[in-house]
Amino acid sequence: MIFLSETTNPQAKPMKKLRILIADDHEVVREGVRALVEHEPDWEVCGVAANGREAVALATKLKPDVVIVDMTMPELDGLQVVRQIKRALPLTEMLVFSAHESESIIAEVFAAGAKSYIRKADAGRHLISALRSLQQHKPYFTDEVSEVLFARFLTGAGKKQDSTANEKLSTREREIVRLLAEGKTNKENALALGISIRTIETHRATVMRKLRLDSLAGLVRYAIRNGIVEA
Repeated sequence: MIFLSETTNPQAKPMKKLRILIADDHEVVREGVRALVEHEPDWEVCGVAANGREAVALATKLKPDVVIVDMTMPELDGLQVVRQIKRALPLTEMLVFSAHESESIIAEVFAAGAKSYIRKADAGRHLISALRSLQQHKPYFTDEVSEVLFARFLTGAGKKQDSTANEKLSTREREIVRLLAEGKTNKENALALGISIRTIETHRATVMRKLRLDSLAGLVRYAIRNGIVEA
């Protein structure tokens, strides 16, 4: 006669693995994150992406549980990736990686639907804990991010936009900001985006008006401060 313990269930299904998509344009970062993730027996990397558009396409196809996305990527930046994936997959959790700690971009990232924001320099200390929280659909804040969000709450900054963010940029406008900040000419931008030089010039003028900027140097500073390009 065979006796089964109270905790034994011969029909129990194996625990579902947490499926994670990694999106970063640096191979070293992708492989480092992959190594951390795959060290956990109940997790798996279901896909990797090297730019923002690829991240959105792969997420839509693979439907991961969590997406780890770099804030600064070609094609689409991390903020746009978060917005597009959350629209398509509301239950997929988003963790944003960044080399920066901009107050305004942290606020925008969480407003877009991400539940964690970690500096790349802190990944070794926080990534696993953050993913475990997201696995339970709970947010994860580092001490630094908590301080930033709490400071905005105390000052009421979250209720009003600063002078460089009174109007949100569209996806196309953020792309143009990135290309301009990278030093691309109007002709190069037109070729990259498949639109006319006149359309590029129109978008550029609109961006400068929305951000209340009057020089390319100011645009570059805006792009760096908001994680659209790296310094």
